[in-house]
Amino acid sequence: MKNISALVMLAVLSSVSPASLAQNATAAVNQVLDDYHAAAAAGDWPRYFDLMADDGVFLGSDASERWPKAEFQRYASASKGWKYTPQSRHINFTPDGNTAWFDELLDSASSGSSRGSGVLIQTGSGWKISQYNLTFPIPNELVRDITDSIKAFEEIN
Repeated sequence: MKNISALVMLAVLSSVSPASLAQNATAAVNQVLDDYHAAAAAGDWPRYFDLMADDGVFLGSDASERWPKAEFQRYASASKGWKYTPQSRHINFTPDGNTAWFDELLDSASSGSSRGSGVLIQTGSGWKISQYNLTFPIPNELVRDITDSIKAFEEIN
């Protein structure tokens, strides 16, 4: 019976094209990231944090913000949520298909343009966000003024 099951599984797997597997994985990762943003906008913290790996980390826009999942849960529970809307997204996978990394341009009414990037891992319960990094892209023409302001701020603090 085990040999028959293995043969059936092999036949099923061989009938799925690599392109189809890649499309399915991309769709699944997109769904996790879209759900992550929707849960944040709704302040639905149980759903939001269920999409993160147990050892997941959120890197905020401030250099001091490195939030392991448990710490980020405590921080977020005091918030009503935040809304970042994806404008574009790119997703790549490791050759074994068990890890994905992404970058996305986001828009927010309160913050304007930002960028999210990170890593997802395939787990027994689906794709989970292992790391999410939120940054604010700085136009090259503004870099010097902004970095000078950051340096001055850091000297005072």
